[in-house]
Amino acid sequence: MQVSERFLALLGQQLAQFTDRPDLRSLVVYVALPSDSGEPSLLAIGHWPSGLALPSNRPDASPPSDEDTRRWLALRDGSLLLGALRIDSQCWPWPHDLKQRLEATAQCLTEALKLDLEQQRLGRQLALRDDQLKLLVHQLRNPLAALRTFAQLLRRRLDGDSSNQDLVDNLLVEQQQLNRYVDAIDQLTQTPALPASAATLQPLLLPPALSSRTLQPLPQVLEPLLERAAATASLQQRPWHPPKLMPDRNCPAAVVSEILANLLENAFRYSQAGGPIGLHCCADPQQIALTIWDGGPAIPLEERETIFAKGVRGSTGQSLAGSGLGLALARDLAEKAGGRLELIVPAAQIDPSLSGSGNGFRLTLPSAATDRAAEGSS
Repeated sequence: MQVSERFLALLGQQLAQFTDRPDLRSLVVYVALPSDSGEPSLLAIGHWPSGLALPSNRPDASPPSDEDTRRWLALRDGSLLLGALRIDSQCWPWPHDLKQRLEATAQCLTEALKLDLEQQRLGRQLALRDDQLKLLVHQLRNPLAALRTFAQLLRRRLDGDSSNQDLVDNLLVEQQQLNRYVDAIDQLTQTPALPASAATLQPLLLPPALSSRTLQPLPQVLEPLLERAAATASLQQRPWHPPKLMPDRNCPAAVVSEILANLLENAFRYSQAGGPIGLHCCADPQQIALTIWDGGPAIPLEERETIFAKGVRGSTGQSLAGSGLGLALARDLAEKAGGRLELIVPAAQIDPSLSGSGNGFRLTLPSAATDRAAEGSS
């Protein structure tokens, strides 16, 4: 359990009010932490006087003797133990006015701790929602970009057919409007309503509705991605190399589709203009490996791992629009599916026929993982 700086400030103020009580030796505030045994342990987080050393372990909680002047006040939310206030005094029982002040302080700290924990819970929930919203916006940009690409290619083919060109122009205008809406939604996540929680969040994954483990044949999953890539390459006037081999194997469709869509979008956006891009496939009894490769230049050595972190973008893409979420999402999805996503430089290390100077992002999914997914979906 972590507490906020605001709670610690309130804690200090509450304890400092007892400086007028010479009959008190010390006050220590603890928070309850869960343990493997099921019985909470106590961690000291504040004390008075200021020169007191915080205890590292929970003191003996056995019933006090008549001579013992150490007492405890529990900080409880119903039956849930949130923490405790330890009082070391010169006398027992306490004078009536001291008893009232100590009990009021314990009640104040209990209510403040309840509010602090609720704020943290809401902060984690909001951060998770923001992450998912950012991911949905990020993923929505891929099909919107594909729609624009297909519409622009269609307009070229309709050269001279003004009536139908007008229809395509209207489609492009509507696509731009959708992009503006997406930008507006993206801005909603820029300023969270609650402070970010220090607690570790869940991996960067799409909501469950978009992360199904349903298996489909690999060629069926790749077909729309290959069509989108060929259209984008044609529009950018660069070589596109589809896979020479597509293994007739089942794969987790949502995982493969989301990961490759992000890798292809990055390749077309950030790789060298006019350079080649391709998809390489291979499989053996143990695994399926799918690689999106480009013709260079190679990603700098010092960036080859950091670009997989959330919100981090490589030096070649700093001047271009982007959120730095694509590779982080792709790696987390791969690992959740029991596979891995790695950068291989140069791509020729994967296959001598690939570029000897460019980058290869290889998704590897073990056959055992797809077998388990098949059992789970049956």
